[in-house]
Amino acid sequence: MNWGALRVWNDDTIKAKSGFPPHSHANMEIITYVRTGAITHQDSLGNKGRTEAGDVQVMSAGSGVTHAEYNLEDEDTTLFQIWIQPKVMGGAPFWQAAKFPKTDGLKVFASGFGDDQAAGALPIRQDARVLGGVLKAGETATYKIGEKRGAYAVLARGSALINGQKLGPRDGAAIAGDELRIEAQEESELVIVDTP
Repeated sequence: MNWGALRVWNDDTIKAKSGFPPHSHANMEIITYVRTGAITHQDSLGNKGRTEAGDVQVMSAGSGVTHAEYNLEDEDTTLFQIWIQPKVMGGAPFWQAAKFPKTDGLKVFASGFGDDQAAGALPIRQDARVLGGVLKAGETATYKIGEKRGAYAVLARGSALINGQKLGPRDGAAIAGDELRIEAQEESELVIVDTP
């Protein structure tokens, strides 16, 4: 909790044919990364959609929205739900989802920066990024964090060194330096938040 603008990182398992009934949120950017299975979203704005494993949905709660998240599948769904505090309170709420490639290094899933959004990232109301991807065994990747910023990285699966520290499945690391270095020891899927 409270790593810069990162408010909460939930690691949830939702049993088959269950979920979260309608409830309300305001003034929070909620990014859901589905690890296995799928989640079906429905909200008071009339949005409805299904997000599958490896894909992402963003709900910007803005001035307030009521939503429900259900696992309508025959298997359990696992997901990371990431809450980021918005830069400015209020505004019209919105929901979007997108599919992302599962390989070829790190991809930006959601961002408050226009250049990232132009390249396909889902919009959020904070100068932050949510990114991730799959690295094969032996592959490396680096990510520049920048001054007065921090990163939080979690492995969805696999084993990797994050700035020299070994992480296994569902381990997290908070990084306050200027660079994030990832060395995959086996095929590894990870999600990263870069935040002021």
